[in-house]
Amino acid sequence: MNDPAFNLLLPFIQDAPAHTLWLADENLLRSQIAPRSNIHMIANRLDLVQSAQERGWQADWSDFDLSGIPAGSVTRVIYRVSKEKALVHHNINQALRVLKIGGQLILSGDKGEGIKGYLDRTRVLFAGRAETEKASANCWRGIFTRPEQPGSPLDDRDYSQLRQACADEHFRYWSKPGVFGWDKIDRGSAFLIQQLDTFVAELQAPPRRILDLGCGYGYLSVQAARLGAPITATDNNAAAIAACQRNFAELGILGEVIPASCGAGIDGPFELILCNPPFHAGFSVEDDLTERFLSAAARLLDRNGIAAFVVNRQIMLERRAASRFRRIQTLAEDGSFKLVLLADAKTGA
Repeated sequence: MNDPAFNLLLPFIQDAPAHTLWLADENLLRSQIAPRSNIHMIANRLDLVQSAQERGWQADWSDFDLSGIPAGSVTRVIYRVSKEKALVHHNINQALRVLKIGGQLILSGDKGEGIKGYLDRTRVLFAGRAETEKASANCWRGIFTRPEQPGSPLDDRDYSQLRQACADEHFRYWSKPGVFGWDKIDRGSAFLIQQLDTFVAELQAPPRRILDLGCGYGYLSVQAARLGAPITATDNNAAAIAACQRNFAELGILGEVIPASCGAGIDGPFELILCNPPFHAGFSVEDDLTERFLSAAARLLDRNGIAAFVVNRQIMLERRAASRFRRIQTLAEDGSFKLVLLADAKTGA
C-alpha cells in the first residue's frame, strides 16, 4: 500500500537520531522498512506490532500510553496522523512532554484527514517553532521544535480515560475515543442481535462456548451473555481491549477478553461465533483482511457450530466464504446490512 503522507516521513526515519520514538498507526501496517536500533515504535494495533517485531523492530503494543517514557528524554517523535481527532491530539500532547528541549516532532497527513488544522494547532502548542510544507495537492508535513515554554495542551477529550459512552434499553457501555464507533451502538451489530435467536435456532444444542471475533468495546458479547455460555472476546486494538474488559467487569459477563489479531492464538472450538468485521462500503473483496477473518472463523468453529457475520450489503462475503465453508446462507437483510450464516467448515481450508 502506497501512502504518500507516510512517505513524507521516510527521510526522518532513515536518518533518525538516537532516542527516536515512532508512533505508528494502521496506515503503516504494510511498510517494509528495515529495522533501526535507535527507533522505538509504539502502536495500538497488535498485528502492526507483531509484524514489526518479526522484522526486528523494537516495538510495543499499547493504547499510545507514553506514561512510562520520562519527560524530556526523546530526541525525535515521528507520527503520521491517525483517523481519530482525539487520538491525534493525545499523541501530539504526549510528544511535547517526552521531547527534549530542541527535540523535534515530525508530523504528516492528508488534507482529508484534517492535517492543515493539526499543523496550525501544533504550531501554537510549540510556540511557533515550526516549519510546514505542502508536499502535494493533498499531503502536508510539519517539523516542530520543542520550545522551553510551550502553549496550552490540545483538547484530546480526555483520551486515555474510559467513560460511559452510550446505552441501550438494558445496558450502559464503557468506551473511549480510539475504539471504532466508540460512542454509539453500531447499527450492524444491533441488527445481528435482533436476529440472534434466528441464528441460535440453527444450532443442534445451546452453545457451550461463544466467540466475539473483533469485539470492539464488547456490545455483541454483552448482548449474547443471555445465552448463558462463557464468551471469549478478542480484538486487535488496544483501546477496544481495555473498553471490553471494563464492560465484562462492570456487567459481570462470564468469559475472558484476549488481545489477538483476527483470532490468532485463540483456541477453539466454539459453537457460536459472532462477528461484525471492520469492512465497509467500497471495501475491496480482494483485501487480505477478509481472508483473515474467514480463516479464523473456519479454524475456530465447532463442526456443528455456526458463525454469524454482519456485513454491509455490498460486501460479497458469501463469494469469499465459499472456499472455507460448505454452508453459506444469508438469513436476513435490511436497507444497509445483511446477516450471513457460515457453517460446516472445510477441513484444511
